[in-house]
Amino acid sequence: MRKGFLWQIGIAFVLAIIVGMIFRENASYVQPLGDLFLRLIKFIIVPLILATIVVGITNAGDMKKLGRLGSKTIGYYLATSLIAVVIGLFVASLISPGTGVDVTLNEENIPSGENQSVIDTLLNIVPTNPVESLATANVLQIIFFAIFLGIGITLVGEKAAPVQRFFEGLAEIMYKVTNMIMKLVPLGIFGLLAPIVGQYGLDVLLPLMKLILAVLIACAIHIGVVYSLAVKSLGKMSPLHFLKGILPAATVAFTTCSSSGTLPVTMKNTQENLGVSKETSSFVLPLGATINMDGTAIYQGIAVVFTAQYFGIQLSFSEFLVVALVATLASIGAAGVPGAGMVMLTMTLAAVNLPLEAIALIAGIDRVLDMIRTATNVMGDASASIVVEQSERKKEATAA
Repeated sequence: MRKGFLWQIGIAFVLAIIVGMIFRENASYVQPLGDLFLRLIKFIIVPLILATIVVGITNAGDMKKLGRLGSKTIGYYLATSLIAVVIGLFVASLISPGTGVDVTLNEENIPSGENQSVIDTLLNIVPTNPVESLATANVLQIIFFAIFLGIGITLVGEKAAPVQRFFEGLAEIMYKVTNMIMKLVPLGIFGLLAPIVGQYGLDVLLPLMKLILAVLIACAIHIGVVYSLAVKSLGKMSPLHFLKGILPAATVAFTTCSSSGTLPVTMKNTQENLGVSKETSSFVLPLGATINMDGTAIYQGIAVVFTAQYFGIQLSFSEFLVVALVATLASIGAAGVPGAGMVMLTMTLAAVNLPLEAIALIAGIDRVLDMIRTATNVMGDASASIVVEQSERKKEATAA
């Protein structure tokens, strides 16, 4: 990773904050720069996910290895999500973000959509029309289609070799296109962040500063302790090297609030900066961008405590356990798009019979919270790829 590129990102970040604070609403004039960057990212997501997952599965070679990759990845994501909820509940209990808050409810901000049941969510992973899934960029359905396409190519063998070579070529093309678009990351960060800073001044942030602080502290603990210990003990990598290597992706995630939108940058950083193979990263990262939401899990736990404290409701230990379980499952069900965490919060609040009106309080600062939790989500995906990669290397070394 070039040091100059990190400096460019840092300068863009600082300039965006300065421009936002000075020009306030007029900072929106630079929004087209951010929109252009987002459009370019979205432009490569679908072919990149499809090609890299197919290649990752066909390169795995056998179904046993694919099963190992899947079980290790999902196991890691579930474990860290559960830990994330517990950390969120613990930090919120210490900071008490809901006590002494004097903010008027704005019920217009309450999400009106109904949550799907767990069964419906699982069924919707299976596409009825893969072409439609590709056209609408339904990431979970694309992953499902790509997995079965890769398995089919592997089972057919030699006759499917031309199809396998096509996807290998497409994957290489998408890597090159991604490299070109990544040169615009500093410009995209500036165009996306400056209008946000201009829109959310101190008058909006100050009343709920304890809530923002709780999410920030909990995410910092999760990154600094859980991810650092995981990459050091299980991934055999220095935590500082990990943090430095994934910084560009975390910065893009912070500004875009989209795990899926950051996926091309995350893949590039893990492969080039952290030494994760394309085989592992192409399977672990797209899956993580859709089901691994540790930052969202932290946010769910803190938001529940905030709601209970604001309305003066005492939660029992059993209710905390319910929150931990539901928030873990809800974070996995959250789509990797901006604002999904707030919609999923309705499920968690309803599970312990807390007033949904609290969402109206949080909605005003949700964009700021979304930035923090999305950066955490992406760093969690990267840590998983390192842990799974090291585990596979150890397995191969033992077999040899």
